[in-house]
Formats: sequence, structure tokens, C-alpha cells
Amino acid sequence: MKQYVVDAFSDKVFGGNPAAVCVMDNWLSDEIMMKITRENNLSETAFAVKEGEDYRLRWFTTGGEIDLCGHATLATAYVITKFIEPEVTEVRFQTHSGLLVVVSKGDFLEMDFPSYELKKVEVIEAMVEAIGVRPLEVYLGRDLLCVLESEEEVRNLNPNMEKLKALDGQLLHVTAKGKEFDCVSRSFAPKLNVPEDPVCGSGHCHIIPFWAGRLGKNDLVAYQASSRGGTLYCEYQGDRVKMSGKAALYSTADINF
Repeated sequence: MKQYVVDAFSDKVFGGNPAAVCVMDNWLSDEIMMKITRENNLSETAFAVKEGEDYRLRWFTTGGEIDLCGHATLATAYVITKFIEPEVTEVRFQTHSGLLVVVSKGDFLEMDFPSYELKKVEVIEAMVEAIGVRPLEVYLGRDLLCVLESEEEVRNLNPNMEKLKALDGQLLHVTAKGKEFDCVSRSFAPKLNVPEDPVCGSGHCHIIPFWAGRLGKNDLVAYQASSRGGTLYCEYQGDRVKMSGKAALYSTADINF
């Protein structure tokens, strides 16, 4: 079985967020897909099978299957439009989060994702101890979103991974207003055995709704300030978020089992 590793939200390898992608004729067992995921040891491995005109898409972390993943969706669309069906410009994915559509626009791939409703929650000492700084504001959707005072705080953050596991939310995102970008962020997922997610698409389904409201505009350029870094071109549409980015092929391999 062929597997691709794609660096998503980057125009060159060694940037953005790497995802492994397997586009298959038939589904493997969940056990085998988890074994492949753990062997890859990346933040996500995506598995897709064409069903009718659409693809069924599932995402796995080393800690288990998740309900939404942006960078692995972009990576899968990149593989399909480059190697599987190079004549297509739109890929439709049936997923645990409903229908996701990715459109190829030149060098960019534009994803249409659901946005999360954010509920403001109290800043508690457990957050301060886990994150290492006191957030200005905290919101809860699927994940916990902490708004920090400055871009420097986001970039310099060194959270306690064990203490993060005790906080609400599946992932933790920290964000601040950017200097060169509308906003900057970092994402941490120790509950999924992913200490830091280099560029988190589903995280921006929390981050973009917040900053669209705070900045009073719907078109935003976001930067994920991990060591790899990644840029997302986003449009907030209320219950949806459009995210565009580039991708680069790192490797292809044959999996033997």
C-alpha cells in the first residue's frame, strides 16, 4: 500500500505540519490503521477511500481517532489532486464532522470547515500553572482557547504537558494579536500523545471566529508560531471557516504488512 507524507500549510518541505496519507481501495481494520499511525509517529495519519463521487476520510493520532483535522485534510486533498485524480479541482470528503470540501486554486488548497461555538470560561489557577502565564481570556469549544497578552508570550511559551492534560478541552490553543499577521497561535495536544501540533487547522476553527469578532473583519492571515511554522489564509463565514494553504510532498513509500 502506498503512503505519502505531505508538509501541509507550507510551500517547502520541513515546514508546516507533516501528515501521512493513505488513499486506499478498501478500508483496513481500525487496529491496522492505528498500528500504521503509531509506526508513523506523526501528529496525524489520514486514511481515505472513494465511496461514490466522494471520499470517506478518517484521521488518526497516536492517541486514537479524532473528529476533525485540518492539515491532514489539506494533505489528503493535495495527494488526490496531484497523484490520484490530477484532473479534478474539487475534492469532497465525508467525515465525522460532516461534508468537507477542498478546492484547488492554483498553488493553494481552500478548505471549508465548520467553526466552533466559543463559550467564555473563568481563568483558573490550574490554567496559569499549566500554561506558565496568565491568559487574558479563555474560551471553550471542542478545545480550550487561551488569549495571551502578546505575540512574544505565544512564541516563548513552555507549558507543562502533564498539567495540560487536566484542563478542559481536547486540545489547548494559545493566541495573541500578531505583528506581521492578524493573529499568531500555538497548539498543544498531550491528551492525544501530540505535545505540540505544528500547524492545527481544526484549532483555527476556534481561533478565527474569536479574532474575526475581536478585529471586526472576516478575512484574516493567521500564523502558527511553532518551530516549523505555517501560514493560513482564512475567511470567517459564521458557522463555517475557509482556510487556504499550500503543501509540499516530503516522501512516498510502500507499506508492507
